[in-house]
Amino acid sequence: MSAATASAASSSKASASSKPDPSRKQQDLQVQYSNFKDALQRIASKIGEVEQDADEHRLVLETLEPLPGDRKCFRMINGVLVERTVADVVPALKTNAEGLKKVLEDLVKTYKAQEEELNKWKKKNNVQVVQS
Repeated sequence: MSAATASAASSSKASASSKPDPSRKQQDLQVQYSNFKDALQRIASKIGEVEQDADEHRLVLETLEPLPGDRKCFRMINGVLVERTVADVVPALKTNAEGLKKVLEDLVKTYKAQEEELNKWKKKNNVQVVQS
């Protein structure tokens, strides 16, 4: 291939790539939309898991609090069942429950922020979702 042919071919590629391909733009928008939806789904799933853990902590605390502090109970720590007393376990459970509550609040904030970002993106790119 001569230098003139190569430069003509490269200039025609440059002019062809400078025009946006509508089907390519649509594919890119669909990929971005899918990424947003996947991220929202992952956050929602994690919120569900944390809510379930928090409910379990709440139920255990409700069960243990009326019991005497010296009563024997068992707690699973890293897959090992450990014997403790109610007085030892309740403070740890309260701390864990408070931590789960904080994590849940953070996840909800993240979800709302991500959802807001998706809505801004949809408005900016004039995207309308069609349900099939």
